[in-house]
Amino acid sequence: MNAQQLKNAILQEAIEGRLVPQDPNDEPASALLDRIRKEKERLVKEGKLKKKDLEVKPISEDEIPFEIPESWEWCRLGDIIEFINGRAYKKDELLDKGKYKVLRVGNFFTNDSWYYSDLELPGDKYCYRGDLLYAWSASFGPKIWDGEKTIFHYHIWNVKFPDSVLWREYLYYFFLADRLKIKQSTTGSTMIHVSMENMKPRLIPIPPLAEQHRIVAKIEELLPKVEEYGKAQEALNKLNAELPERLKKSILQEAITGHLVPQDSNDEPASVLLAKIRKEKEQLVKAGKLKKKDLIETPITDDEIPFEIPESWEWVRLGELVSNQTGLSYSKGDLEKIVDNPIRVLRGGNIQNGSWCTKADDVMIAPEYVKKPNLNLQKNTFITPAVTSLEHLGKTALIEEDHSDIVAGGFVLYLLPFYRDDILSKYLSFYFQSAYYNIYCQSIANKSGQAFWNLSRQKLMELVLPIPSLAEQHRIVEKLEQLLGEIDKLKM
Repeated sequence: MNAQQLKNAILQEAIEGRLVPQDPNDEPASALLDRIRKEKERLVKEGKLKKKDLEVKPISEDEIPFEIPESWEWCRLGDIIEFINGRAYKKDELLDKGKYKVLRVGNFFTNDSWYYSDLELPGDKYCYRGDLLYAWSASFGPKIWDGEKTIFHYHIWNVKFPDSVLWREYLYYFFLADRLKIKQSTTGSTMIHVSMENMKPRLIPIPPLAEQHRIVAKIEELLPKVEEYGKAQEALNKLNAELPERLKKSILQEAITGHLVPQDSNDEPASVLLAKIRKEKEQLVKAGKLKKKDLIETPITDDEIPFEIPESWEWVRLGELVSNQTGLSYSKGDLEKIVDNPIRVLRGGNIQNGSWCTKADDVMIAPEYVKKPNLNLQKNTFITPAVTSLEHLGKTALIEEDHSDIVAGGFVLYLLPFYRDDILSKYLSFYFQSAYYNIYCQSIANKSGQAFWNLSRQKLMELVLPIPSLAEQHRIVEKLEQLLGEIDKLKM
């Protein structure tokens, strides 16, 4: 049970007579209502009230929603309470400055922006400190006004009641408890509102006046504790919501530092894998697909190494593992040609942490505009936003199969591995999801405008990352898939 549900339960217990014990010495509610009836009869005789105001519609057993103590009485709100409407305003009557504030529904709950008026109105169009008000539209409900003399808007009622029968605070808490039932009988599709006709026939359980005071005292004793419980619950919910992501970051950090799975002395060291990658690059140079300068390896200094790794691992620059290129650049005119089999263009918003998705508003372009090589998404490559918000900076998606009908846009960077291997690509994908990689990307980005950041391609290629042997990569990937799968279940 959350704090709001607990509060609702306390209020419901209160209006059903189960929150505090009854006292047989209390004057019963029937005596209070009888005095009100006699007072009305006197006013009718004096001509100050009409005979029809004495009429009371009987309450049938079918209408009574729950049992109440014997000393209590059911009564219709309209038989004991008067709801006074505020004033409706034209736009030109609402001023930026003036003699009186104008209390609207927005101010009633959350809005601190006020309108004013210099109009002098009948006395019942003002509310005063201590008045019980009720907003009957939008976020409807009661409020005890604690401000100065103020004009109140038409969508608010000033609730007038005999204080010899009802205590203001009890009535306030009754209205709070009744809100859920009110919602079930409201009108309006886009803005909830409660009509006067709907409100007046509603039933209110009336306890003895002394018991109303005891009920309010108990509610006000309990609600601060409920509020404390709610804050504790919110903190716990936040912790629970953050826990999966914290666990994921911790596990990924263990993985890239060599602590997630044990090393095996029978594994080929990572240096063998890097030698294979170098040979692959040399073949690409011979084939004219890579330049000789791409074989030059910049030494890694001790100052660049962020943490210790196992002896069988190697540090390597990202640029020695992948080449990079930007995605498809296009103009507005390129999008005007409608074709049967268009190419989908992914943008930064399509890239998630480790994966990617399509969207209904994706750009679609004719195949003839895709002229640059290697733009179609190819298996075991990566895409990452080159220009994006700080929140999405560093998010990198692994392409797990070829897509001849999908490319990435010009503000997206392709990372194309020289050595295409499923396990290596999955290991790199998990590395790209680590907190260390994310922090590095933020450190090398340059701000572009108010909301966007440019990822430096040159500095990204200088990134140093730890590489285990392929055999250990396989064990790491297998373990990560198992553990992260379990963590994903925590989010459900």
